[in-house]
Amino acid sequence: MENLSFNKAKKNTKIAVAMSGGVDSSVAAALLKKSGYDVFGLTMRLYSQSDRVNENKTCCAGKDIEDAVNTAKQYNFDHYILDLQESFFNNVIDDFIETYKNGETPIPCIRCNQTVKFTDMLKFAKKMSADALVTGHYARRIGGLKNAKLYKALDNKRDQSYFLFSTTQDQLDYLRFPLGEYTKKEVREIAKNLNLSVTDKHDSQDICFVTGGSYRDMILQLKPDSFINGDILDINGEKIGEHKGIVNYTIGQRRKIGIGGKERPLYVLNINKKDNSITVGEQFELKESKIIVEEINWISKSEKNIINCEAKIKSDHIPTFGKLTFIKDKVAEFEFNSPQISIAPGQACVFYLGDEVLGGGWIKKK
Repeated sequence: MENLSFNKAKKNTKIAVAMSGGVDSSVAAALLKKSGYDVFGLTMRLYSQSDRVNENKTCCAGKDIEDAVNTAKQYNFDHYILDLQESFFNNVIDDFIETYKNGETPIPCIRCNQTVKFTDMLKFAKKMSADALVTGHYARRIGGLKNAKLYKALDNKRDQSYFLFSTTQDQLDYLRFPLGEYTKKEVREIAKNLNLSVTDKHDSQDICFVTGGSYRDMILQLKPDSFINGDILDINGEKIGEHKGIVNYTIGQRRKIGIGGKERPLYVLNINKKDNSITVGEQFELKESKIIVEEINWISKSEKNIINCEAKIKSDHIPTFGKLTFIKDKVAEFEFNSPQISIAPGQACVFYLGDEVLGGGWIKKK
């Protein structure tokens, strides 16, 4: 397990562990407790799920909270449940809906890290005099107590550094990611050896608060006025159909566009909030070589200038080489060495130099 970089005895080092109720955070908490640290667990209650307490792909609700409590009891450490439903709704769910309404594609996991986990939960951990907050993310923090750097996990298939780009330097100095040195297979094997009840539990899904139906059903329930009919246009601006709300679409989408009878499949090329239209075309028309990235959080100590590095534009995207040029402090252009498809505004663009995370920001409309 990662050295937590404290110059004092483990028994005198107080560690808060963010426990979602899943196998990763449960293993992190149990290993730290077994190794001698003074551990306590923190679980966020993020939304009401009383009617789906046995759903197995959720996070921080119902059965998940119960699983976290059981792990704490099994390994005899204190555990606290933080009711952050209001903060989660205002900062994550509401942002999720508004982003779709703006014709963009949200990433709620990053917003949750930004506004709830590494703000509200982190504040509570400090209030409890914890020396660090540990999470079950697959990423690596390298460095001492100050000026730590963020790196990819050793297991590229499980790497979650993309979701951590918005972490500030102060937060990174306080955080620890002990699972960054392990593979998922190894973590499940450790869970089995620790006799944890969550050993075979499924991972939570990307949008943890949408457990039944689709995200569209959730938006319809919470904000039904989000669905406004509009035009479907071809690349020449000619109307070729009608849609039932831009919240139904994301860049690169092929299915459920509502236009049939074409020789080649059509994809969503652009979503225009201003005139409530979507533009469709063939797949090759999705290719782009340059993007603008705003609200950049720069973690690296490298100078903000012109940097040859890799960029990752989706969580499942393979980082691609190109040139990063800062236009101003938190705004940059990234030019890919080879054109990419389905670049969606609202998604994150994260920059890497080897395994090191340089920083990242939000992809904006052209």
